[in-house]
Amino acid sequence: MWKLTTYFLEKDEMNRDLILLLVIGGLYSLGIFLSNTFVNVFLWRQTNDFLTIANYNLAIFIFQPITFIIAGKLAKKIDRIIVLRLGVTFLSIFFLTVLIIGDHASTYNFLLGCLLGVGYGFYWLAFNVLTFEITEPETRDFFNGFMGGLESLGGMIGPVLAGAIISKLKTNIGYMTIFSISFGLFILAVICSFFIKRRNAEGKYGLLTVIREMRENKNWNNVIKSNIFQGMREGLFVFIVTIWIFLVTKSEFAIGMFNLCLSAFSFIFYLLVTKIINPNMRKKAIFIGSLIISFSVYIILFDLTYVHLIIYAIIIGIGYPIINVPFNSMAYDVIGTSKYAKELRIEYVVALEIFVNIGRVFSILIFIISMSIYKNPNIIPILLGIFSNTYLFIFIFMNKVRLTYQK
Repeated sequence: MWKLTTYFLEKDEMNRDLILLLVIGGLYSLGIFLSNTFVNVFLWRQTNDFLTIANYNLAIFIFQPITFIIAGKLAKKIDRIIVLRLGVTFLSIFFLTVLIIGDHASTYNFLLGCLLGVGYGFYWLAFNVLTFEITEPETRDFFNGFMGGLESLGGMIGPVLAGAIISKLKTNIGYMTIFSISFGLFILAVICSFFIKRRNAEGKYGLLTVIREMRENKNWNNVIKSNIFQGMREGLFVFIVTIWIFLVTKSEFAIGMFNLCLSAFSFIFYLLVTKIINPNMRKKAIFIGSLIISFSVYIILFDLTYVHLIIYAIIIGIGYPIINVPFNSMAYDVIGTSKYAKELRIEYVVALEIFVNIGRVFSILIFIISMSIYKNPNIIPILLGIFSNTYLFIFIFMNKVRLTYQK
């Protein structure tokens, strides 16, 4: 692994904390992909109801930013590594709870979503703040790209392994097995966290100061708007496509193969993008990636077959790295050059999470309202077509960002 990271960075700027953070992120990704990919299907098996799935995901995206706000305040008072451990703990409790309540999971769909949202909030606040602190502008593209590669690797292994286990074993035994494996991976992530240097923050919690900064800082304003539109697409696509695959195939293993194709191409392109794209190419890459993601949905809107779903998986597997690496890097660079960046870095990360989840909640609420009014799943392709195009707004707003390294 050391040789591979050195090859793609080509600079002797690696440090122990950066490597440990990559390891923790990789363990987390594998654990999440192994189990959480199938929670939506688990709930669908019990209800065959899109609104139940939507309510579950709505709860996640409501409580995730709320927890981010709380976690941010905690991170100003205690070591953010402790916040990271809290996140992993809540995620472990979530999977154990799903396992315990079993066939009654759909009844408590909103409560389960709340629990998962809390876990996500604590984990991602700590992880994002550590990413900002451990990486520098010259190592940021590498870290985001290699982290994306690890996430893709987890996406290749986890869903296929889980799908095979569930398909070969009785459903309840299969889910018990994959939840247990995820729990073990989270424990390893906690152990790794003990080796990262303690990082305490001082000062008051100034979240409102960061939000008000949008009025004066045009770069920060454009980053926030981009995050909102990113969230709008994610809110729906995070669960609808998975349910569609299950409806077409009636197989968890088919879902695993879909994720294998998506993640395999993401893995390759994350590494390529990390190697090829430099800071001056970021906006062009965001433009290309936004086009790919926005228009890829039309492959599955008019003729929903498993072959078309696999083609769609390959295309978005290519598109996500092209846009995510430069987009995330530019966002962190904007934060790094913003007012009070050193003192309020945690608050900046919290603000990003709040606004991306505003986008997610908005699209899910539109979905719930539309399904409640029309009571017909034929409205779903229309909504997907509309919200997929919100990725184009990421380029529109990020193209307005001006940083000193840009020509």
